[in-house]
Amino acid sequence: MAQCQKKAILLHRFLIKSCRSIIGVASNSGLKSETSRYRASSSTVERDGMLGSRDKFSKNSTFKQSPTCIKPEKLGWEVSSHTALLGKLENALRDHELDEAWETYKDFKRLYGFPGDSLMRQLITEFSYSLDSKWLRMAFDLVFSIPKAKSALLKLDLLTKLCLSLARAEMPVPASVILRLMLGKKSLPQVDILGLVVLHLVKTETGTILATNILSEISDLYLELFASKSNCARMIKPDTMLFNLVLDGCVRFGSSLKGQQMIELMAQVGVPADAHTIVMIAQIHEMNCMRDDLKRFKRYIDNVSAPLVCHYRQFYDSLLSLHFIFNDIDAASALILDMYGHGDSDNCQKLRQEPCAIPIGSPNLRMGLKLHIQPELLLKDTIIKVERKPKFVLTKNGKLVLSSCAVAKLMREYKRCGRINELSKLLNCIESKLGSSDSSSLSHGVIDACIHLGWLETAHDILDDLESEGNPLSKGSYPSLLTAYYNRKMFREGDALRKQIRKAGALLDLSDEMDISKNSLHLEGKSTLNLEKVNFIGRPDFAKSIIQEIKQEAESVPGSEMIHELNSSIYFFMKAKMIGDAVKTYQRMQEMKIQPTVLTFAYLIYGYSSLEMYREITVLWGYVKRNLVKSNSMVHRDLYESLLLNFIRGGYFERVMEVIAFMTESHLYVDKWIYKTEFLKFHKDLYRSLRASNTRNEVQMKRLEHVEAFRNWIQIK
Repeated sequence: MAQCQKKAILLHRFLIKSCRSIIGVASNSGLKSETSRYRASSSTVERDGMLGSRDKFSKNSTFKQSPTCIKPEKLGWEVSSHTALLGKLENALRDHELDEAWETYKDFKRLYGFPGDSLMRQLITEFSYSLDSKWLRMAFDLVFSIPKAKSALLKLDLLTKLCLSLARAEMPVPASVILRLMLGKKSLPQVDILGLVVLHLVKTETGTILATNILSEISDLYLELFASKSNCARMIKPDTMLFNLVLDGCVRFGSSLKGQQMIELMAQVGVPADAHTIVMIAQIHEMNCMRDDLKRFKRYIDNVSAPLVCHYRQFYDSLLSLHFIFNDIDAASALILDMYGHGDSDNCQKLRQEPCAIPIGSPNLRMGLKLHIQPELLLKDTIIKVERKPKFVLTKNGKLVLSSCAVAKLMREYKRCGRINELSKLLNCIESKLGSSDSSSLSHGVIDACIHLGWLETAHDILDDLESEGNPLSKGSYPSLLTAYYNRKMFREGDALRKQIRKAGALLDLSDEMDISKNSLHLEGKSTLNLEKVNFIGRPDFAKSIIQEIKQEAESVPGSEMIHELNSSIYFFMKAKMIGDAVKTYQRMQEMKIQPTVLTFAYLIYGYSSLEMYREITVLWGYVKRNLVKSNSMVHRDLYESLLLNFIRGGYFERVMEVIAFMTESHLYVDKWIYKTEFLKFHKDLYRSLRASNTRNEVQMKRLEHVEAFRNWIQIK
């Protein structure tokens, strides 16, 4: 009876606006008469959604007070209001009047509950097509307002439209929730549509984080279905393009540990890597200083066909950068010669036809993963731009050449090692492949840079070496060095060079000698170099790059060169589950007072986690916190995520809340979904029925507090 009265009151509002002077309730005959007039005035209903003020009751209508309550469900005008609201909603959706559709939907839901499935789908679809984030949020809320009994109306195509619209509007969090809703139903959009969603997600750092986590979840589901030989496995298997999009996001936002996780996931799922993938893998390996892993690709990249050479510029740039980071000047020189001699091998065609499988981690590990690569596969219609700002390797006329920065690195390292003769040989080999001997040659530029920097002995040595190799230099190199000698009052060296010049016939006439006396390099001092006052003339790019290298070397942290070797050792030992050797390497690092990096702790955590040694990870967390006090370099989202997941698995919820506090303080995005999933997987019923008053001791009480705090954080009751 109470429900009857409530419904009648709501419905009478439509009549009150039309019957200002009416006191009683209309008789059955009067209501029927007015119902026919209500239906006749459908245009007014469409516009207003209720009886308008112009729909006055006829003066001839008879009304009387009734002492009894008339049941609302039996009134004809109630049926009409239901129909009218539905009609108004349909018309508003057809005319794309979103405000009117929303108000009408709210009125209908308040009176009758949800409209039919067809109208609900139409309403969500109409909101999904809007470019306004307000309506997209409305559509998202509508999806999660639908009760489980009506969840069948949430078809795959409906959720796909909404997910794509949310991603396109750069609303990555709700888009990821919709994707995970579909994933929970074990159904996903077609792979090309899913690629569009991921493409929009990875435009932002938050979206990239979510995309990597979702791709991991899709891959885990695929592996689960594949193991059970389900026919659905093939439908949800991610492809190369999906991984490329996510890897590109990892590179752009510096998420190197996530990127490494994606590379290993590709090998697990059996997704091949194309030419774009290989370039992004190179950049991720460079960020993680994983030189040995990247070197395994070189054999295949060296033999790609000529049209693809320029595409792999970034690959050679990353590998050369790693050689410089590890101070391996011999490997750097060998790479440069291979780069300039690309395509000289007779085995190129044979290697292109070989199946390519690259080991992930050490190739000596029995259970290691292998990534299948297709270096010749380059999709023309791809939207991924793998090119980054070149640092060491450039392209010129379809060939790879060294940048000024790379040449400066070589000069600096060879001079420091006292191996100028080998530098001269390298320059001679490069020029023989390029066929360049004019005044703008590489050798001339190097000699000119040495003169500008005051490295006159080095410049003279290179001149002698190249002359002995029969490499004809431009006549400008000799006068430049001779002028520098005289300006520094190094007359003995200058006279010796003058005799050498005359013997070589480099000075053709007296005017050349006279020009020497007119030149001045304004270099300061005989054995020292003032980096701020070097007067650059001619080609200053090499000299400026060298000066930049010298400054960076002065600012570098002691032991920064050795740390990469030690990290590589720790990575290998942890992959091989040789925990003792990894720990000894870390202890050696501490004894040498070398500052550990994010990669040091990341590799240690990985090894401990693979053996479920969660207690040891809590000890590492103490080291991380101490290093946080010294430097902000430990503020790395990927590292914190790894710590969080392992602490949840191990049940260390006090540590969990500490890491969450650090992430919040550092304004790092946290994907609560993965932590909620992990908690439900390992500790679903932990302390569910325990109350603080029933705890055995203070330790258990504290643990209960931390578990409850985490439950509240991930919104689990």
